[in-house]
Amino acid sequence: MEFFRIKRDIPFMKHALVFNVISAITFLLAVIFIVTKGLHFSIEFTGGTLMEVNYVEAPNVDQIRDRLTKDGFKETQVLNFGSARDLLIRVPIAKDMDTAKTSERVMTTLNAAGGTPQLRRVEFVGPQVGKELASDGAMALLLVCIGIMIYLAIRFEWRFAVSAIIANLHDIVIILGFFAFFQWEFSLPVLAAILAILGYSVNESVVVFDRIRENFIKMRHATVPQVIDNAITATMSRTIITHGSTQMVVLSMLIFGGEALHYFAMALTIGILFGIYSSVLVSSPLVMWLGVSRAQFIKVKVEKEEAVV
Repeated sequence: MEFFRIKRDIPFMKHALVFNVISAITFLLAVIFIVTKGLHFSIEFTGGTLMEVNYVEAPNVDQIRDRLTKDGFKETQVLNFGSARDLLIRVPIAKDMDTAKTSERVMTTLNAAGGTPQLRRVEFVGPQVGKELASDGAMALLLVCIGIMIYLAIRFEWRFAVSAIIANLHDIVIILGFFAFFQWEFSLPVLAAILAILGYSVNESVVVFDRIRENFIKMRHATVPQVIDNAITATMSRTIITHGSTQMVVLSMLIFGGEALHYFAMALTIGILFGIYSSVLVSSPLVMWLGVSRAQFIKVKVEKEEAVV
C-alpha cells in the first residue's frame, strides 16, 4: 500500500556528512545533559511509599496534590487509578519523614481535605529494591542491543548490525537526554517505552536494509550512494503510513491518557520521531561509510573442474 510514489530518487547520501554531524552534536548534547543534570528517577528506583485510596465521589486531584505539598509531602504524585474515584499516591523517601508512619500522615491530610477516603493498599519500596530495578533495566537494554546485533549480523552483514546498533543507541541516549534536560520523571513505564522503541526503530532499519540488499542485486550499474538513495526513497511512503498511524495512537495517549501515561507517551513520541531520523539518515550513511558493496551480496559461481581422462 502506498499513498504516493516518488519517481526520482532523493539524494540523501549527498548530504550524509551533514546528517552525521547533526546526529553527533545532538548525541553529545544529550550525554552532557545526562551527566550534568542526571535523571529524575521515580520511587520505583529511589524508594518510597505507594498508596491506593478510594473515594465515594470523584475528588479534586489538584486540590489534594496542593494540600499534600503544604503538609510537607514534596514531589508527591497523585494520579487517577482505574477510575475517577480511585487515586494512586506515590510519596518519595524523605530524610525527615518516618517511612513507617507515612501512610498514616497521608491519610490524615486526605481526611482533612474532605471526602471519605478509604485506604485500599499500601506498599513500601526500599532503596535496595530500586537499585535492583535500575540494574535489571540496564541489563535488559544491554541484552536487547546484543540480540538485535546478532540478528542483523546473521540476516544481513556485520556492517548493517553495527550501523543499526549505533542508530538505536543514538535514539536511547537522546530520549534520556530529553528526560534529563527537562527533569521529567523516569519511571518503569518510561523504561518499557525505551525497550519498545529499540524494537520499533530496528524494524525500520531492517526494511531499508532489505531494500538496499535487493537494489545491489538489481541495480548493477548504480553506485553505492545511488543504491541507498533509491532504497530510502522507495520506502518513504511505507514509513509515513507506519509511523503516522503509530504516532496517532501515541498522541491520543499523550493528550487523553492523563498523568499516568504522560511520560510513557512522551518517551514513545520522541523515540518515534528520532527513530525515523536515525533509521534513514544515521544507519544508512554509516553503512556506506563502513564500506558496504555489491560484492558482499552477490554469490560468485564456482565452476567445477572436469575430470581429466
